[in-house]
Amino acid sequence: MSTPPEQPNPNPYQQPAPGQNPVPISQQPTQIGGYGTPVPAQHNPYAQGGPYGQPGAGQPGMGQPGQPPAPGYYAQPGMPGMPGTPGTSGGAGRAVLWAVVGAVVASALWGGGVLLLGKSSSDKPDLRGYTVKDNLCETADLSAFKSTYPKDDDDPTKYAAKTPTLDEMYCDEGLEKDDSTYSDAYLYVQVDLHKKTDPSGEFADSWRGYTQHDSDYKVTPVKGYGDEAYLVTDDTSTSPYVTLAVRDGWMTYTMQWSAFGSSSSDSDIPSADEAKQWVLQATKATLPKLK
Repeated sequence: MSTPPEQPNPNPYQQPAPGQNPVPISQQPTQIGGYGTPVPAQHNPYAQGGPYGQPGAGQPGMGQPGQPPAPGYYAQPGMPGMPGTPGTSGGAGRAVLWAVVGAVVASALWGGGVLLLGKSSSDKPDLRGYTVKDNLCETADLSAFKSTYPKDDDDPTKYAAKTPTLDEMYCDEGLEKDDSTYSDAYLYVQVDLHKKTDPSGEFADSWRGYTQHDSDYKVTPVKGYGDEAYLVTDDTSTSPYVTLAVRDGWMTYTMQWSAFGSSSSDSDIPSADEAKQWVLQATKATLPKLK
């Protein structure tokens, strides 16, 4: 004879009344968290958020915040079994076992997450011997540009800044030809020494993404400059543009040349291919001077 189904309990977390058998573990509501047992959410100081402030995905195997655990899943130490309920100690034992297994799994996932998501902020920065220079305009070797732009900028923009997490150096100069009374092109150099965060994870994509900014940009990997380097060029007729970005350990370097002109002076503007050689040569000469 079939047994009529039990009426659903409106409160799945209600404690069983005295004298009643608790709901078997197989019939208890399954909590998200893996292995049918809710594991308390582990605080992970290394959890990585998504880019640009978007929250990252939760770690697998961890309980969802705000969801109350079902009573009886975590055995209370020192609590005797309820009278008249045979088998309670076995259910509590299984709950303890599953709780321990879940905690171990959560710890393993957390530890693996640290290895997969990136290095701890306690890691020593890999600066490869690069140091802050007070005047980057004087330190940078820009002799590769002198054959075309022999005049010096009398008042370049420069600064250096040191903070606990990041050291910065910057130089911005106007480039002039012999017969010019104003700048024919502009050059800037920036060097960042990252002391708390390894920039390697995002460096390549930050430059490859230029092709999505504008279809005129071309991005080319370049070998022989640090750990990785990318050359970004735009060879439009009136405003050619060249940028070389280099990462060497936790140091990032950028040199950018750009020129602007009117249609009547287009023939006097160097091409991006010409400027590319100047930027490559100047960077090759400048990087050793930053150590």
